[in-house]
Amino acid sequence: MAQKIPVGILGATGTVGQRFIQLLEDHPWFEVAWLAASDRSAGLPYADATKWKLTSPIPARIAAMKVSPAGPADAPKVIFASVDAAIAQELEPRFAAAGCAVITNSSAFRMQADVPLVVPEINADHLALIEQQSWRKQSGGFIVTNSNCSVMGLVMALAPLQPFGLEKVLAVTMQAVSGAGYPGVASMDILGNVIPYVPKEEEKMEAEAKKMLGRLAGPVITDAGFAISAHCNRVPVLDGHTESVSIKLRVTATREQVLAAWVGFDDRNQISGLGLPSAPKHFVRYDDRPDRPQPRLDVDTGAGMTAVTGRLRKCGVLDWKFTVLAHNVIRGAAGAAVLNAELLKVKGYLGR
Repeated sequence: MAQKIPVGILGATGTVGQRFIQLLEDHPWFEVAWLAASDRSAGLPYADATKWKLTSPIPARIAAMKVSPAGPADAPKVIFASVDAAIAQELEPRFAAAGCAVITNSSAFRMQADVPLVVPEINADHLALIEQQSWRKQSGGFIVTNSNCSVMGLVMALAPLQPFGLEKVLAVTMQAVSGAGYPGVASMDILGNVIPYVPKEEEKMEAEAKKMLGRLAGPVITDAGFAISAHCNRVPVLDGHTESVSIKLRVTATREQVLAAWVGFDDRNQISGLGLPSAPKHFVRYDDRPDRPQPRLDVDTGAGMTAVTGRLRKCGVLDWKFTVLAHNVIRGAAGAAVLNAELLKVKGYLGR
């Protein structure tokens, strides 16, 4: 344990904060040493400060840990963050300025030009943007983000198809209620219902997908050059964002070539062979059964880190259409940040 890197969790009592604790328990490289949340939680034992909603129990060591004020004074130098964007806008730069590596799930800095928006298998090379950050130059600290949970599964399905040239993308989401945090959507609003509006999700999907699939050109990212339209819906599902996707490609691809691109991506993604503990064996898994993927049956594929695609078929308007499912709180949030931290460690950004 003494050889592990001590890490802190900012926003530890929330839905994603709880997943951080679950995923980091027994992690081979990191050890939770500090928890912070709102002022009303500071000073309380974690078990008293949070409404634990996961099926696994709170680790005993964490349950007894006192929640700290949300400031960098006594924090470790590696921070996992998941707080509201308005709060992150103020807090995360303070931690970065204090020399912390801030690995965040917040949307506050995702689209800032010098902040990498990273899915390690897709754009690990974007970490070079860290060296452009003022915090890095002044204190050694920096901010790295992972994407919005609704766009994660989409870009995981699209990235292997980039050699065919993405031209147009249409995505319709069916988003789980856990994506709204706790207490989330009122039961009278969501039970037996579909809400065809998730605030700011469509804009985030359209902008973030282009940045993540864009190309690093010197000190900037050149956005990917495809057109994208997203329709976002909240549905009465606990975990797992399902998306119906149609695409147009610049280069003609057969069904067999699309399937081969998904399967073959495991051997040619940007972290292949690095041995990152949270990296799934399969980045994308295709299920050829006509009624899959389904959140209830498939959301935990690859410990929640694999995107599951299915129903690949010809599109009468564009070229191909398919379904993709990803775990919104693991791959789309906490698990993505943990994987980013593992990549940062291997690349020498942590534990200096």
